[in-house]
Amino acid sequence: MTKNTQTDNFAAKAGSWDNPSKIDMTNKFVAALLEKVNPEKDWNVLEIGAGTGLVALQLLPLVNSITFEDTSEAMLSELQSKLKGDENVNLFHGEVTEISEGSFDFAVSCMAFHHIPNLQNTLKHIHQITKPGAIVAIGDIHTEDGSFHHFDPIPHTGFDTEKLSEIFEENGFKTLSVSDYNVLTRERTPGIFSDYTQFLLIAERK
Repeated sequence: MTKNTQTDNFAAKAGSWDNPSKIDMTNKFVAALLEKVNPEKDWNVLEIGAGTGLVALQLLPLVNSITFEDTSEAMLSELQSKLKGDENVNLFHGEVTEISEGSFDFAVSCMAFHHIPNLQNTLKHIHQITKPGAIVAIGDIHTEDGSFHHFDPIPHTGFDTEKLSEIFEENGFKTLSVSDYNVLTRERTPGIFSDYTQFLLIAERK
């Protein structure tokens, strides 16, 4: 595992991350993804914000290799414990912009983009480490009032998908589709619940 020394904001959550709601959420994302994208056996895949691997481990039997990137060493340790040791995988501890080289056919991310401060720099870098024609699939939530993370300061309170598509276009990608695939219900404050709609954006590297 590639090492990074930054503070692990998910250290306390990693051990209990794979709960039924998280598993259900990621399963719905993968199902929506596979309706839009047909992974190929020779693909080298990058998962951005991989966490414990709930998404890309499902793709592993369909592709050549997967690089799991995450800023949390604790989350990647949970992922490591799920591996047998003979898989063609790489665990990268750090920001995706710190991956210095790569030639990825497919990049995927589920509910991690709203944690990325500088989308312009990140997408510019993803463009550099993916092949022409590579597919990028992003799952996240539509713009909300901050209650999804209980008003904790995070870089993005969801996304306006039109504006997000423009950022992709500005950094060398063509948006192929944007579609809603799930609604999450969360307790925003004690006893009060809100719905948050998840979208799937598929883009192609020019």
